[in-house]
Amino acid sequence: MKNNAKQLAYQARDNEDEGHLHFSDFRRTFSREWNELKEHLLSEDRKKRLPQMTGFQRFWRIPFWLLKALFQKLNRFRRILLIVSFVLLFQEIRYSSSAEHINISLNSQYLGFFLLLFILMLELKDKLLARHELEAGRAVQKALMPEQNPKVPGWAIWLYSRSANDVGGDLLDYYAISPQRNGIALGDVSDKGLGAALLMANLQATLRALAPDHPGLEQLGKKVNHIFYQEGLAKNFASLIYLEISAHSGRVRWINAGHLPPNLVRQRRIIELSKGEAALGLGANTDYTEQTVDLLPGDILVLYSDGLTDARNNEGAFFGEERMHTILIDSSLLKPDQIGASLLHHIDRFIDDAPVHDDLTLAIIQRVE
Repeated sequence: MKNNAKQLAYQARDNEDEGHLHFSDFRRTFSREWNELKEHLLSEDRKKRLPQMTGFQRFWRIPFWLLKALFQKLNRFRRILLIVSFVLLFQEIRYSSSAEHINISLNSQYLGFFLLLFILMLELKDKLLARHELEAGRAVQKALMPEQNPKVPGWAIWLYSRSANDVGGDLLDYYAISPQRNGIALGDVSDKGLGAALLMANLQATLRALAPDHPGLEQLGKKVNHIFYQEGLAKNFASLIYLEISAHSGRVRWINAGHLPPNLVRQRRIIELSKGEAALGLGANTDYTEQTVDLLPGDILVLYSDGLTDARNNEGAFFGEERMHTILIDSSLLKPDQIGASLLHHIDRFIDDAPVHDDLTLAIIQRVE
């Protein structure tokens, strides 16, 4: 998992699910699963309290909190079954009856065990149904992903995205509108999981429909925002960078709707470009300003989501912009796909076994002539 991007992690996880886990990987897998369990079931308040606790306090409080969280997530019927199963498991009741030549003896602990097994089977059934739906959603997202290395004369482009969950809320797309208009979109929908993925798909479809008919990026941004505001949920928004490049020209045009500013790598220096205006969905009539920059041969433009800089390790430290800038400068003489591979290698080493908190998306664009 350290050597490549999260695709290898997904493959390893699938192998584990199929029973191909080697004994040497058991401790590492157990640690990862334990960390993910705490990440998803413990409240933010309890996570903040853990560092102040002694080892003994954490030893007994974490299992208690996890069991309580699991119990609260069960429906009412399964909660009652769980309580009954625990009573039968820990309060042994024996029942005996005899008739002619027949003796019947029943130990309640066996019934408690089977009730507990029945609850686990019900939860597994729910998980399998949800997993089937998520796999279908993941397949749709993969089908909508652009080619990783789009071909535009005078440019080298590398696009990459991976989700923290089975489906993600990051947007990455490429639009070959004409030789003079090649669009790249990178965005981040608020929230995570299936809900964010649905909003992302809606935003992607909106951009694909409107971009060919709106050569002016200011008008495109205003129209996309208006539609997203009307069709989105009340508390959801999306950040977006949409840029266009032309064959055999170094001119880059873009709008930025609340996203992290693009980074221009030029002669081993990082130049942070303008931040732009508000994110999509925060207001119905937001105006966006088209910005331009002329790239010289060898210049590199890097677009990224906060899943890169906000990635955390087991100690809670962030990967941060400083690390990213150092890697970009050190690899600035490489091709975009090599720069991307270097970034992914360093971030995977940094994260190690820590839970992944957010989707990670990258677009690296280099002028080559």
